Amino acid sequence: MAQKKKAALDANLVAQNKKARHDYAITVTYEAGLVLTGTEIKSVRARRVQLKDGYAQFHNGELWLMNVHINEYSNGNVFNHDPLRNRKLLLHKKELQKLRATLTTKGVTLVPLKMYLKHGFAKVLLGVAKGKHEYDKRNDIKRREQERQIERVLKHY
Repeated sequence: MAQKKKAALDANLVAQNKKARHDYAITVTYEAGLVLTGTEIKSVRARRVQLKDGYAQFHNGELWLMNVHINEYSNGNVFNHDPLRNRKLLLHKKELQKLRATLTTKGVTLVPLKMYLKHGFAKVLLGVAKGKHEYDKRNDIKRREQERQIERVLKHY
């Protein structure tokens, strides 16, 4: 059952921020909706999104997605959107309160991990992240290589 859900998520996956899991230690994830214009959702459905430098911040009590690039719609006209505009994120009030409390600690940020379509709506998977040091990254690489070696050895038996 879990594989079926994962396969459905991968089929609807629009963009993924692979660098985020390398640069940050993700503790908690939240699924948030996006407020998009007409040409933006058409570009999202065409998978013309880049999450690489994105982050989320609170402004006036609302959570906003910053620095996420959604290309202009190719068939758009003069009403096309700005590719780097800030977009409002939709979460429940209690989730927003929890996020506000966790983001007050030093060194914690909110990064977009994935963007996908769910029931026709664009959703963003946000991760509460703490920056990794260089030695943490090296330890993760070493651990992955050891797991691969173990799998190779066990495969022959």
